[in-house]
Amino acid sequence: MLSLLQVVNHKGEVVISRQFRDDITRSTAEVFGSKVVATKETGSLPPVKIIDGASFLYTRHSNLYFVAVTRSNVNPALVFEFLFQWVRILKSYLTDNFGEEQVRNTMTLLYELMDETMDFGYPQTCAIDVLKRFINLGTVKSRDGEDVDAGQLTSQITGIVDWRREGIRYRKNEVYIDVNESVNLLIGTNGNILRNECSGQVIMKTQLSGMPECKFALNDKLNMEKESTGGKQTPDDKRRAVEIDDCTFHRCVRLGKFDSDRTITFVPPDGEFELMKYRVTGNISLPFRLVPAVQETGKSKVTLTLKVTANFGTTKHASNVTIKFPVPPNTAKTSVKVSTGRAKFEPDQKALVWRIKRFNGGCEFMLQADVDLMQTTRNKAWSRPPISMDFNVSMFTASGVYVRYLRVFDKSGYHTHRWVRYVTKAGGYHIRI
Repeated sequence: MLSLLQVVNHKGEVVISRQFRDDITRSTAEVFGSKVVATKETGSLPPVKIIDGASFLYTRHSNLYFVAVTRSNVNPALVFEFLFQWVRILKSYLTDNFGEEQVRNTMTLLYELMDETMDFGYPQTCAIDVLKRFINLGTVKSRDGEDVDAGQLTSQITGIVDWRREGIRYRKNEVYIDVNESVNLLIGTNGNILRNECSGQVIMKTQLSGMPECKFALNDKLNMEKESTGGKQTPDDKRRAVEIDDCTFHRCVRLGKFDSDRTITFVPPDGEFELMKYRVTGNISLPFRLVPAVQETGKSKVTLTLKVTANFGTTKHASNVTIKFPVPPNTAKTSVKVSTGRAKFEPDQKALVWRIKRFNGGCEFMLQADVDLMQTTRNKAWSRPPISMDFNVSMFTASGVYVRYLRVFDKSGYHTHRWVRYVTKAGGYHIRI
């Protein structure tokens, strides 16, 4: 696996390094600074460089380069994930904008982290909460202030469930679930949809006692088809099933169980974490429909109209709606009328910005604007950038994904309170004019 891990500054000097195997010499490791960093072209170079038969895989944070060196045929995705995790670990221990001086002042801490996160070139535990319990440059204490037994320490680092400690107790066992979605839309000038997809994430905050096992399910089409064979699915469930194109999970999820029967089974970390990410490309319900119109009168005036309709139910509403309608760069004066909210010309945005604090479902609003243009010496055609939109819609999912159930199993059999919240926001929501 990896032979050496080092941190190099922007001058090409090695700040700190740790060697795990003997197949890389010091002179070979220092070549990275002189042949890669010193060229000042790392931004245009690929993140993998082969020098003298050794592979240098690196990523950059601030003015520091985190470099992994190997002579083996390694999985580059695994190496880069380890480097990214190492940056996150240092952000947690130091600051988000840590630099060379902070690294030099905490050499002892960094060497301890290197030894804990890698063994003979193979990545080990990178869980920040576990590392912080055992690497604190002082007496090892648990959250409750009691000394941690050495055997318990070893079992938690090398155990199967290293993301959760034993002995957690809560008076009230609660689970908060947030389903957050971003809608990415691109509509052409002729009204055809060029891109329409929805990316989502499931965020959970767990406050559960003991070591509970959770079983979680969305209205995934494949999962619901499996349940339909056992008579557990209603006709309404079949209509509401959603085909999820791809998804990724937190490492606590048992992937073997998911592959076999499409059930998401896991022992959750304590506190907030991202359970999964997913993407849906079919049958997206667009929250808003925009109908723009642009009429150019000679070279001195442009008339703009825009009709916006909320496609979600009347019981829901969108907040902080912002629509940017581009105008020509030689705009001199504008006259804007809107049926709700406020709209004005913002020169730095080169657009009419229409802001609506609350947009109720089923409503329709209009914008009308007259734009006076300055005369220019160059007759350059207006490129007409697309209209962009930003919004947040509560208790609505554009993909149709919803949480079917969350079951918590624990030896003590306690009762769990659950809350689910849905939020849909704009990703890249663009309409060409």
